[in-house]
Amino acid sequence: MMIEVVKLVAPFAGWLAPLEAVPDPVFAERMMGDGFAIDPIEGVLRAPAAGEILSVPATAHAVTLRLDNGAELLLHIGLETVALGGKGFVAKVAAGQRVAAGDPLIEFDLDAVAEAAKALITPVVLASEGYVLTLEATGRRVEAGESVARIARAAPREASRETANEERFEREVIVSAAHGIHARPAARITAALRPFVAEVALIAGDKQANARSTVALLGLGVGRDSAVRVTGVGADARAAVDAVAELILSGLGEEGGVVPAAPAIRTQGPVCASPGLAIGEALQLRAADQDVPDNGANPADERAALDAALAKVTGHLAGARGAAAAIAEAHRALLEDPELIRVAGEHIAAGRSAGFAWRAASGQAAAAIRATGDALLMERVADLKDLERQVIAALLGTDGESVPALRAGTILIADDLLPSQFLSLDAASLAGICTAAGGPTSHVAILAASAGVPMLVAAGDSVLAIADRTALILDADAATITVEPNPDALAQASERLSATRERHTRDIAAAHEPCRMADGTRIKIFANLGSVTDAAAAVAAGAEGCGLLRTEFLFLERDTAPVEEEQRDTYSRIAATLGDRPLIVRTLDIGGDKPVPYLPMGNEENPALGLRGVRLSLARPDLMRLQLRAILRGVPASQCRIMLPMIADLGDYRPVRALLDDVRAELGIADPVQLGVMIETPAAAMLAGQIAREADFLSIGTNDLTQYTLAADRGNAAVSQRIDALHPAVLRLIREVGKGAQAAGRWAGVCGGLASDPLAAPILIGLGITELSATPAAIPGLKAAVRRLDMNACVKLAGKACDAESPAEVRALAREALA
Repeated sequence: MMIEVVKLVAPFAGWLAPLEAVPDPVFAERMMGDGFAIDPIEGVLRAPAAGEILSVPATAHAVTLRLDNGAELLLHIGLETVALGGKGFVAKVAAGQRVAAGDPLIEFDLDAVAEAAKALITPVVLASEGYVLTLEATGRRVEAGESVARIARAAPREASRETANEERFEREVIVSAAHGIHARPAARITAALRPFVAEVALIAGDKQANARSTVALLGLGVGRDSAVRVTGVGADARAAVDAVAELILSGLGEEGGVVPAAPAIRTQGPVCASPGLAIGEALQLRAADQDVPDNGANPADERAALDAALAKVTGHLAGARGAAAAIAEAHRALLEDPELIRVAGEHIAAGRSAGFAWRAASGQAAAAIRATGDALLMERVADLKDLERQVIAALLGTDGESVPALRAGTILIADDLLPSQFLSLDAASLAGICTAAGGPTSHVAILAASAGVPMLVAAGDSVLAIADRTALILDADAATITVEPNPDALAQASERLSATRERHTRDIAAAHEPCRMADGTRIKIFANLGSVTDAAAAVAAGAEGCGLLRTEFLFLERDTAPVEEEQRDTYSRIAATLGDRPLIVRTLDIGGDKPVPYLPMGNEENPALGLRGVRLSLARPDLMRLQLRAILRGVPASQCRIMLPMIADLGDYRPVRALLDDVRAELGIADPVQLGVMIETPAAAMLAGQIAREADFLSIGTNDLTQYTLAADRGNAAVSQRIDALHPAVLRLIREVGKGAQAAGRWAGVCGGLASDPLAAPILIGLGITELSATPAAIPGLKAAVRRLDMNACVKLAGKACDAESPAEVRALAREALA
């Protein structure tokens, strides 16, 4: 059978980029499928090829299109645009409509959406299996209708088996992930197979599972240290099997690879899922399923309704951040699971409604997982139930089950709590959670721990009989819950809770005082900022200044560069918010890794090593001059510090120094303005002493310095796990910076991610760092940690850390020193 090929054209004019350029792991890591992205410069999304509209959500921020060769495309305008609720979007098509290439699909207000969304960059994703996408050259501007890719339909598997060159391959591997193949690792396996067409299966004992199905993989019940065979059949079987096998051998992306196993779930008595202590009143959450009709209208309509509901729930998951993001990744995999969809499709074909079919498929999958007898895997049943309810709510057009209004100091009790329910709760009123079922590694437990909410799980059915408004003490640290505690127990718990709160309050109150070590050494604690809002948060947290203002937030996600007045106004508002605190403004740090449409550049094979940072500014002195003018006009000279990114040597520094002096004279500013550099390249670190003799200060960007030192691209998932700023090689470079700054009488700081880690503080200080610029939220705890340090001890610890053999050894030394 001939393979059918469909040519894709650009759906609008803009900057064509690979999917990896999308600042969202759901798209960048191809969790939803292969594809590409365009950063648009016009407000009309057009059809990239002829086909049929499958769905357009009510928010009109996306559209799903079935091409003439059967491939399905998802076009998603911007990131986190579902949160706009349809504001700024107008759908020009509806489900079932036939369109030709170039037909308008969605019109949107480019400026309004750009201002409200996380980003305008638009992913175009191949959302169906059995197709191969071939992308043309990226890193270039394209016009609407210009050829950008093609999609080929692979031959049916039955046909390929008849050919003589059919490839068969298998490998046996040991699962090293701490909890085996549970939801998140299973999602990563299915995602790893997206680029391949081979049929791949995992075999454990006498069980076999489709490796593209998260549900089927969970049904294997594979735990840590289990042996599994990975088998493949197809044209690229060897590559597909190797990809899965290597992923399993690498630890399946779980934190730290092999980690200590979670405590076993007990049949009696609660288990701690999130530490802490809570005193409050009980409130029972009794969930109920919504009724769905048994029978459907006709199979085509019911399948279309199910597809639309799945797309809607998937869209809601796209906005997840923090701890919820990893959970959303697993939930997306379940929504796309071929086994779930196949079973639901069979029920629909038999005349059942979409809601009935999805509930039946979810129930069948849950039963298969329970049959494994694995307590950790059974925690994933809650995820299936959560998605079952969300999809049915989408089908019925309701909000689903509502969570109760909480009074202050509520301890919520439930049979089990679903992630979506937790995210809907009023966190300010939630004191603690206790569930009859569940487990300590469930997804809701992860959310509770991230939010700092004490939580007990597996407490048994007896807790479901506790009446609402009953007084409770929930001690997650001791894994106990006390019903109607006596006055003595209440007094003791209150005293503990007060001591914890007082310590936190002291840290916050003390955060507004200058930071000095136990021996009196002054260490400045600044904040990294990216907006006026960040500046207000930093002041509230006790920041002593801004150690890094990322000015590129003004330049990205727009069609033209910001004019001088816009920049000046923004810098002025941030300076005013900081009061008289120092403000270090980093000049524009964009380039091939962060392209903008108004600065056309040639395609760079390795943008991280290309025309970026100060290199781009020197290539465009007009932009540099304009930005320097805006900074000097917006920030008082006594408060202003300017910092240059991506310096390699003095040859990068001196031209800007001359330009700054020229702009100062032009504006009639007599007072000197400090001009410092970011140390992000090993070259600059090794030449720190030389640079410090002319630069006014040095500030280390540990994120880039680490990737350049360890030759590991932090945007490349295949090697990003190698990046660790506490690597001894990185610490030795930081030591060179500290020595060079001290010899020249300059100060040296750290504004990279490492500065926010209290564990790293004594090492950095021991290496000669006198200023740490952290995230605003980290400042109170960081100051409290620094105040307990002694300089002599820090110097000794830093020396040992530089002589260590690995980042793990460095961390062990730091923990021992701080114990």
